[in-house]
Amino acid sequence: MPDLLRDHTTLRLGGPAGELVVAITEEELLTALDTDRPVLVLGGGSNLVVADEGFDGRVVKVATTGISADVEDDDPTCGGVLVTVAAGESWDHLVEVAVERGWVGVEALSGIPGSVGATPVQNVGAYGQEVSQTIASVRVWDRVLRGVRTFANADCGFGYRHSRFKADPGRHVVLSVTFQLGQGTLGAPVQYAELARALGVELGRRAPLREVREAVLALRGGKGMVLDDADPDTWSAGSFFTNPVVPADRVPDGAPAWPAGDGLVKTSAAWLIDHAGFGKGYGAGRVSLSTKHALALTNRGGATTAELLDLAREVRDGVEAAYGIRLVNEPVLVGCEL
Repeated sequence: MPDLLRDHTTLRLGGPAGELVVAITEEELLTALDTDRPVLVLGGGSNLVVADEGFDGRVVKVATTGISADVEDDDPTCGGVLVTVAAGESWDHLVEVAVERGWVGVEALSGIPGSVGATPVQNVGAYGQEVSQTIASVRVWDRVLRGVRTFANADCGFGYRHSRFKADPGRHVVLSVTFQLGQGTLGAPVQYAELARALGVELGRRAPLREVREAVLALRGGKGMVLDDADPDTWSAGSFFTNPVVPADRVPDGAPAWPAGDGLVKTSAAWLIDHAGFGKGYGAGRVSLSTKHALALTNRGGATTAELLDLAREVRDGVEAAYGIRLVNEPVLVGCEL
C-alpha cells in the first residue's frame, strides 16, 4: 500500500506519495535530499494542500528534534538567550518550552500547528507577533549550491507571510532556526487588541508569559485553530487566504484597516469573505468554511482536494466580484492550483 499524504496533512487531504522517507537525524535528512527525483519536504503538514493524485516523487518528512540554548540557566539578568531548534521540532512544543523557561518573544504564537522549520518560510505570525521579530538566523541546505548555508535575519527577506525561502520554492531546506529571545516572567508588550482584551490589559502593556499563552490558546480554540481529532472545524490548513494589502482608497466601508506603508493598508480577508456572503459554515457536503472562523476551509470528513479547491475558488471569485480584491491562498499548493 502506498503512503497517502492525507495521513500527513492537517487537512487530511492528498493522494499517494511515490516514496516516503522519514528523516530523524540531520544526516538522514541530507541523504534523503540527495536524489534526482522530485522532492517534497514535509514538516507538520499544516500549510499544505496536496492534489488527490498525490506526489509522484520522494516525500521527505523532517522529523529532526532538539532545542538548545546558549545559557545553562535561566537567569533573567542575562537579558537574552540564543535558542537553536531543529527543523522537525513541533512549533508549539518550542513555545511551551519557552514559556516554561522564561524565554520571551514567541508566547503569542502559541497553538500554531506545524514544525519549526516551516515558520521562517511563511514568516508565521499571529496576535501581534511574527517569527521574523525573534529569528536570529536560519540554517539551510541549498539544493542548488549543494551545501549548508546560514542566513542572518536581515538576509531572509522577511515580509508579511513571505521570505526569500518562499520566493524561491524548492531551493532551501531548513535544517535549524536560531532565535534571539528575551528572558523574564512577562511576555512582550501586547500588540493585538483582541489579545489585550482577553488579558484585561491595555495595548502595549505586558502580561505574565503563562497567561499570554493560555489566552492565545483559548482564542485560537474558539476559532477552531487548535488541532482536535474530534472537531472537523480544525481539519484545515489554518487561514486559507492572506489578509490583502491594497491602496487605502480600495478598502470597503466598515472593513478593518491597518497601515502598511506607502499609502497601502492591510485589510481583513475574513471580513471580506463574510461580507461577500460566505459566512461561517458556508458550503455543502464534505467541505465548508469552518463554523467558527470564515477564513478556514475545512474537510468535514471524506472530502477530496478537488472539492476543497472548488470551494476556495467560489469564495475567492465571490470576494473579487463584490469588492474588486483578489484573495491569495496562504497554504502551499502541491500538484494543484486555484
